[in-house]
Amino acid sequence: MSGGWPRRPTAEEILAGGFSTPWDAPTVPPFPFSFRNAEVLTLFYRTDPAALARLLPPPLEPRGEVVAIHIYRMNDTDWIGPYGEANVMFGAAMPGGAEGAYSPYFFLSSEIGVAHGREIHGQPKKLAEVRLEARGDLWVGRVGRNGIDIVTGTLAYKQRRADPAALASHFDFALNLNLKAVDHIDGSPAIRQITARRLAEVRVHECWSGPCSVELRPNVQAPVFRLPVAEPLEGFYWRADFTLVAGRVVHDYLAPPGAREET
Repeated sequence: MSGGWPRRPTAEEILAGGFSTPWDAPTVPPFPFSFRNAEVLTLFYRTDPAALARLLPPPLEPRGEVVAIHIYRMNDTDWIGPYGEANVMFGAAMPGGAEGAYSPYFFLSSEIGVAHGREIHGQPKKLAEVRLEARGDLWVGRVGRNGIDIVTGTLAYKQRRADPAALASHFDFALNLNLKAVDHIDGSPAIRQITARRLAEVRVHECWSGPCSVELRPNVQAPVFRLPVAEPLEGFYWRADFTLVAGRVVHDYLAPPGAREET
C-alpha cells in the first residue's frame, strides 16, 4: 500500500469468504463480529395461525401461533456502531430437521446491517427508524417507516426478574431461519435457500418480564399488520452480549432433488 491507496486485490482474495465491496472500504463485516451491551425489548403475542402459514416458504412448517417482536438498541457493535433493529419472527421448522424461528420482516436503522443481513443471511431487512427508550415506569419500543409507526410496543419497567431461559418458552428464536434469494445479473436465480444461523457467546446481564402491549399499523411496504394481534402475552426486557457467526444452508431449492436438504 502506498500513499493511502490499497493494493489491487488478488483473484484468490476475491474468491475468499468475507470479501466485500468496495474493495478499499468494505461494507459487509466478516464473521465473527460482536454486539456488546445490547438492550432488547421482546414482545410475545398470539396471532391467527393461518396468517403465519401464508408467510412461510415451503418446505418450512409453522410451529404454534405466537409471534415475537424483538426491538433492539444496539449500543456497541463491531464495524456497525450503535443502531436500532427490530426482528419479527415466529416458530418454524424443516420437516425432520432444523427448528427455530422464521423472520418474515426485519427492520433496522443501519445501512451496513441491511446490506449484511440481506447479502449474507438472506434476511428480509429494510431501513426503518427503530427506537427503544424508558419513559417513567414504561419501556416503549417503536418501529417507524415512511413516517408511520408500524409497531408500538410497551412493557412495564423492570417489574419482575426473569430467568433468561423463559425467553425460549414459545420457540427457540436463537436459531433464525431465513429465505435467501439472490439473482444473477441476467435475472436468473443464483441463490434460493433456507438458511439458519445461531447466535454464539450469548451472555445475558439482566432479564425482566411483565405485562406488555403490541400495536400494529398498516403499511404495505412494511406489512407487519398481516400478523394481527389476537392476544398480547408476556414481554421481556433483557440486556446481553453476543457474537454473530457463520450459519448454514438447510434447504437449497436449486440443488438436485435428493441433495436439497442438509444431512
